[in-house]
Amino acid sequence: MKSLIMSQYVEFEVSGEKYAIPISEIHEIIRMQDITDIPNCRHYVQGVINLRGKVVAVISLPKLFSLAETAADKFTRIVVVSHQEESVGIVVDKVNKVTTFSDIQPPPDRIVGVNGAYFTGIGMTSAGLVGILKLEEVLLREH
Repeated sequence: MKSLIMSQYVEFEVSGEKYAIPISEIHEIIRMQDITDIPNCRHYVQGVINLRGKVVAVISLPKLFSLAETAADKFTRIVVVSHQEESVGIVVDKVNKVTTFSDIQPPPDRIVGVNGAYFTGIGMTSAGLVGILKLEEVLLREH
């Protein structure tokens, strides 16, 4: 885990909880925009957006994690991540900051009803704990 500690992460909030993604996996962060519904897709897929001529699927972490959803506001962002040569948007309530963690602990098997496989670890900060997402589980798992 030592190599993860000095890495930089983007910390964000979803349904009042703090999460982070390694900055190296983030393509860009954009303002919320209209999302086009796609019928017959997984429950956590909100739809698609047009990002400069490229169609990008957008997922909802609250739906994926069975958390309460909040209405989009001026702080809502779409974090566009690059994973396996494909871009995917993740809707977040608010992007907080770029950070590093002084300590990262392995995740428990289950975190308050959320599958621990979604996390690479739990980052410890002076302000509390931050769940570090494991994108391959969040984006590719058969839910």
